[in-house]
Amino acid sequence: MSLSDLPGSLPERPVTDPALDPAPTQGPTTALAEPVDRVRSLWVTGVVLVNVGINAAFFGPIQVLLGQQAIHFDESQKEAIFALVSGCGAAVSLVANPIFGAFSDRTTSRLGRRVPWVLFGAILGAAALVALAGAPNVAVMTILWCLVQAGCNGAYAAITAAIPDRVPVPQRGAVGGLAAMGQTVGILAGAVIASVVSGNFAFGYVVCAAALLAGVVLYLFKNDDVPLLPEARPPFKLWAFVKGFWISPVKYPDFAWAWLTRFLVNVGNHLVTLYLLFFLKDAVHLEETQGIKPEFGVLILTGLYAVMVIITSVVGGAISDRMGKRKPLVIVSSVVISLAALILAFEPTWTGAIAGAAVLGVGFGAYLAVDFALISQVLPTALDRGRDLGVINIANSLPQVIAPAIASFFVVLWGGYVSLYVAAAVIGLLGAVFVVKIKGVA
Repeated sequence: MSLSDLPGSLPERPVTDPALDPAPTQGPTTALAEPVDRVRSLWVTGVVLVNVGINAAFFGPIQVLLGQQAIHFDESQKEAIFALVSGCGAAVSLVANPIFGAFSDRTTSRLGRRVPWVLFGAILGAAALVALAGAPNVAVMTILWCLVQAGCNGAYAAITAAIPDRVPVPQRGAVGGLAAMGQTVGILAGAVIASVVSGNFAFGYVVCAAALLAGVVLYLFKNDDVPLLPEARPPFKLWAFVKGFWISPVKYPDFAWAWLTRFLVNVGNHLVTLYLLFFLKDAVHLEETQGIKPEFGVLILTGLYAVMVIITSVVGGAISDRMGKRKPLVIVSSVVISLAALILAFEPTWTGAIAGAAVLGVGFGAYLAVDFALISQVLPTALDRGRDLGVINIANSLPQVIAPAIASFFVVLWGGYVSLYVAAAVIGLLGAVFVVKIKGVA
């Protein structure tokens, strides 16, 4: 069955609440039209909940459940098992996001371009999570986690592309901020799920699967997704499809600079958070100085960081919409992220760690919201938004792969945590510098 044969009917448009949505919306007349009317609160809520479900399904396992399952198979080799499983999953995420985004771009279902892939990704991810609960060995565990990554990234690629499809530029910062808030709430939800199951990783996987499916329900019924007309889709040519994943930095320099800045800022952020447990144990000496176990310290700092991200992602996006400018806030937020790294570098105390986590949350929350709005304004074509945002999302996934090697080099071989966090600050500042190179967005 081809993508154009997918069943479905046009979704019913919800009633607008004038108090919440002062500008009534009719949506773009075609799937490729630039949106000009404000989206409804109910639609935004659906997008937020999809992000909550995806991130709960992803971070519950990656933070705790996969590690517990690795111990179940062989405690003496738990680090190697976890590295294998998570590394293979990360590799899948690098390719799944742009590929599923490109598939959604070409979908001519009556349900719209994005809805079928949100649904497919959620079902695939949930089924693989349930199967993970009964994985008989490490090989099957690895394959199933790769399928979870494929499903979650497929749904994420589609829901991310839905924002520039449906949201006008003057509202895009606010909606991007709310989507970032949903991601952070999902991360917290995943941590809560992992804590509540208390060692029962099999049950934890099932709960994560349920969270993923529950998260997509509202969007599936209230999506306002506009179908792509078959005549608007160019003929499929394999080489052209493959070649399309290379987006020329010469032809589209703003897109290239936007990719590079996001990559650098994410590398800096991962360097700050990656070895937080070891930093609290070996540099802060948290248990000796404060009587707090480092694991609990990480939970406190993560919670504080998440709260600040939630607040500033919403506020920062709304401010950028009101200003009508993106670059100044992206630059400021990148500088704030670098400041957080410097606090940890030169104040390796519990007080310094709390301050660093709060400052990092302030900077990264604002960055997530405003940078997404900026990126959505430099996408090369409306036809390929899903693919192009998938390419952008490589700048989110690739740092997860390379950050451990960079961090290990600094901590073990070159200066310890001071050099690690200074390096993170410098990398983040480079991201701020290169934002200036983007010419097509204020």
